[in-house]
Amino acid sequence: MSNVSSAQKPPVIAPSTAATLSVLFTVIYVVPFYLSAATRPSLELSRDAPSSIRARIRAVTFSSVVSLALTVYVLHHYGNASPKEVLKLLGVWPVSLVDTAKTILLVAILFAGPLFEAGIVEGGLKYWIRGTRAYETLSSWIGYRNLVVVCQHHSRGPVTEELIWRSLVIPLHILARFSGKQIIFLTPLYFGIAHAHHLYEFRLTHPRTPMFMAILRSVFQFAYTSLFGFFAAFVFLRTGNLLSIILAHSFCNVMGLPRFWGRVGVEAGVPVGPTGLGKDDEGQGSQSKSVAWTAAYYVILVAGAVGFYLFLFPLTGSSYALPVVLIEE
Repeated sequence: MSNVSSAQKPPVIAPSTAATLSVLFTVIYVVPFYLSAATRPSLELSRDAPSSIRARIRAVTFSSVVSLALTVYVLHHYGNASPKEVLKLLGVWPVSLVDTAKTILLVAILFAGPLFEAGIVEGGLKYWIRGTRAYETLSSWIGYRNLVVVCQHHSRGPVTEELIWRSLVIPLHILARFSGKQIIFLTPLYFGIAHAHHLYEFRLTHPRTPMFMAILRSVFQFAYTSLFGFFAAFVFLRTGNLLSIILAHSFCNVMGLPRFWGRVGVEAGVPVGPTGLGKDDEGQGSQSKSVAWTAAYYVILVAGAVGFYLFLFPLTGSSYALPVVLIEE
């Protein structure tokens, strides 16, 4: 098996070199946000200002180009990779739309509960079919920032994050002969650490929030960004497809964290059923409907989690997998 023989070769670059470059990419990515008044977080300048959005996009584009150039140089000069092999390691080419569709299906299974709530309970299905909300979102600077280049809360978004922490960082670790498991569980930590500076930003914009709560928020953010990173690294190794994880990242940004408690179909703090109706038929009908929707949501949520576990390997299998052994035979 070619993957096994490849994994047994001596490292092309030292593991410390791969780690150093990964940290360097993280620094190159974050530091530019603090070098300019147009991108630096402050109480005076809103992140939603078009000038701020354009400046942040320019900053991440510059950082991404520099990191991409360094990675291509290392892959070609030290890894002796041909242009075709470089594109393969970066997950840029070949592109399998079938693998991409399978990845999105897998993520949709995981988010079956939230999809049910947003599409059926809240009536969003008709807008999804028409594509009106997608058009409205992507036609604005704010929507383009959040879902494509730079995320509203994280200062960056799916394209640049997946390019840096998957497409560039993972091939370096492959050259250093890290195992598949090491790559899956190590490389996302760079991704998580890159969000650590948000503690400073949050304290700046929310000075009245207790430090403990701010730290707790940052720890939680580090946890869920790392969890997504584990999944994204796994899919990238299994499919060798950058497009798949960019779209999966965008999907997760749209859906947000799933609901794990509370009723669906009602707003927080609002009584179920019309005000003043007590326990008449209309009020009871509305409450019964909410209870039924809530029960269905949690059943679908659990079923989606089980389905994700069962289909994780079947739906990520691909002939374009990167040369890393994930399961020893």
